[in-house]
Amino acid sequence: MKKQPIRIAQIIGKWVGGGVEAVVMNYYRHIDRNKIQFDFICDEDSTNIPYDEIESLGGKVIIIPPYQKVFKYHKELKRVLKEGNYKIVHSHINTLSVFSLCAAKAAGVPVRIAHSHSTTSKKEIRRNIIKGILRHLSRLYPTVCCACSEKAAEFQFGKKYYQDGKVIIIKNAIDINLFEYNKKSENEIRSSLGIDEKTLVIGHIGRFCTVKNHTFILDIYNEIHKENKNSILLLAGDGPLFNEVKKKISLLKLDSNVKCLGYRNDVDNLYQAFNCFLLPSLYEGLPVVGIEAQASCNLCFFSTEITREIGILKSTQFISLRTSAKEWAKIIVNKAKNFKKSSTYEAISDAGYNIRIESKKLQKLYFSLYTDIV
Repeated sequence: MKKQPIRIAQIIGKWVGGGVEAVVMNYYRHIDRNKIQFDFICDEDSTNIPYDEIESLGGKVIIIPPYQKVFKYHKELKRVLKEGNYKIVHSHINTLSVFSLCAAKAAGVPVRIAHSHSTTSKKEIRRNIIKGILRHLSRLYPTVCCACSEKAAEFQFGKKYYQDGKVIIIKNAIDINLFEYNKKSENEIRSSLGIDEKTLVIGHIGRFCTVKNHTFILDIYNEIHKENKNSILLLAGDGPLFNEVKKKISLLKLDSNVKCLGYRNDVDNLYQAFNCFLLPSLYEGLPVVGIEAQASCNLCFFSTEITREIGILKSTQFISLRTSAKEWAKIIVNKAKNFKKSSTYEAISDAGYNIRIESKKLQKLYFSLYTDIV
């Protein structure tokens, strides 16, 4: 009789096609699924869940009430975990993991992993109050603490806790082969978008939400366009601020030069069209798009609010959000003038972001945790 794989409950929260979901799916695609399987527990108001792919890989999608309905959420999640007889729960909802792992403990799940994927910004006052309260409860229910970066670990679990070696770093690894720069792909995607090969293409991939700072991206591009008329800004993603961003594009009279591409399933190809990747976020844990953009050999410009751990290439630059949009634009245009793309495979892999290597490490962690309880 064939031995059944260990089934791990991955608590995603709201699946909206963001970076966290991309990271979890990257690992899922590359683990040995004959030995480890994932079941994805998602809130009922999720969007863009890849049901077909998950099911084809042997996993399940389980829908429960959203975490805002605290009591219904707790009751249903407890029932799902108990009936599924899960031995390991891996929660990816940052400080909100206090709710999911409370239910997991009530269900008798012996291994409860809290995974921090984010930090915070002083500008999000209301959200910070909530995060501040929940942070103090972050170590209450997990048996294992994980994070995508040092900054994310210190934010959720505390600096001393991280420095004492009590947080495991799981890198936001990618399939480097998928994103490696290819001139043919660059020509094809540019052609499909009606973009000339000599056009300076500024790109951004991310949800249209406050943290991604789209209004500042538009301010920066507006200044770039003043210096270089043969330029274009590509914005891929969807989210609550989509219409607001569209309005600002019109106010700046940039409708012909800014393309909002919506949610895309082909971002690996889309990166090929960019010359520069722009990410002036208010905060991040460790943005997987930043790894992908560097793997595609884009010039990358990140805000200093993003952890320096993501700066893999020498060409990558960090700029303060206190720096004016005009100065950002000047830096970008000057660096882009003589920039030539070439393979970054070794640099990305050496930095620890090769999913083929990192997935084996995660698999080893799951096995060791499972062995300890059986």
